[in-house]
Amino acid sequence: MKAFIFDLDGTLIDSLEDLADAVNLMLAERGYPQQPLKVFPLYIGEGVHNLVERALPREAQSKIDECVADYQRFYGETWDKKTKPYEGILEALQELREYGYKIGVLSNKPHEFTLKCCEHFFPEDTFDLVLGARDDVPRKPDPAGALEIAQAFEVEPAECFYIGDSGIDMQTARNAGMSGIGVLWGFRDEAELRENRARFIVAKPADLVIFAE
Repeated sequence: MKAFIFDLDGTLIDSLEDLADAVNLMLAERGYPQQPLKVFPLYIGEGVHNLVERALPREAQSKIDECVADYQRFYGETWDKKTKPYEGILEALQELREYGYKIGVLSNKPHEFTLKCCEHFFPEDTFDLVLGARDDVPRKPDPAGALEIAQAFEVEPAECFYIGDSGIDMQTARNAGMSGIGVLWGFRDEAELRENRARFIVAKPADLVIFAE
């Protein structure tokens, strides 16, 4: 194996409260009922459109594009307020770098915010390539983004781990021909990871280093 490619939200960073706050600010501004924090782990992971759509009441679905734009505006204000890297993840990434592995990020978060988060919460030399959701590339679980990173790293997909906290991430790994590692510290549970055929499951960031040794 030559590369580790990571999901972002729920895998590298705990961004749940900032994401929820931005959605609820949008809902409040428009006079819609706000959503409790406990529902957001199931809302997150399939892109901004799906996040906002799930939070909106039925009568507001026709205004989805406007609501997405409002959410993006609010997230631009909240994205760094409560978000932080998961405990132990910085140390695990540093060890993987010391072993000589390429390290990438592939997220369904919009590309602009994916870059912002990686630049803000991690040291400058942590990642070799960071890709978020872009209009011209299908979102996960489509393998296009993962394969783009493998090509940029000049490695075969089978030489890559893809690490994430959701079924979408494990589907992405399979679709790209990579080995999926599910993590238990994120937004989804072990049952979802197993249902989506995670090849490996780890309980804490330090466990990732086992795959580099």
